[in-house]
Formats: sequence, C-alpha cells, structure tokens
Amino acid sequence: MTLVQTQLCPANADTAEEAAPRVWDDMTVEVALSVMVGARVEHLLVCDEDGRRTDLVTHARLIAVRDSPAYTDRIRLRDIGAGSLAAAPAPALAL
Repeated sequence: MTLVQTQLCPANADTAEEAAPRVWDDMTVEVALSVMVGARVEHLLVCDEDGRRTDLVTHARLIAVRDSPAYTDRIRLRDIGAGSLAAAPAPALAL
C-alpha cells in the first residue's frame, strides 16, 4: 500500500493553481491520477523532498503519459517533468 500525503495551500492563495493539492515528485502517475479523482481537481502542484514546488501537472498531461507506448507503472511525476520521458520523441508525450 502506498501512503499518499497531500497538502492544500491557503485559501487566500494568489492564483487558483496555488490552491491545488500538493503532492511529492516521487508519486507514480497512477497514484497522482487517483488523487486528482479523489480531490476532484484538474491539476496538482508537484513538490520536491524539501516541499518546494517544482511543477504543475494536469490531468490531460498524466493521461497522455499513461497512454504513451513508453509508459510503465514505475514512472514517477519527477520523470515526466524535465526527465527522459518528457524528451522522448513519442507523439503522445508531447506534453
């Protein structure tokens, strides 16, 4: 079982993006999609191990990665940012 830890930003955040649930970059794509469904949101803020925001990931982006021929269940959110998958030439990964 994977433990999921999310954190909501303050209600008075500057933008709607900053009010999204925060997740860690070591979360898998499948777990992130589940968090989105459970939280009823279209995007998540991705944070590193120090809690600093590193990315914003959308539902559409995660679906594109999941539907890619390069997808495996071990792909983590950090892998789809500036990682090797983001640079892959597969059309479904053109996020």
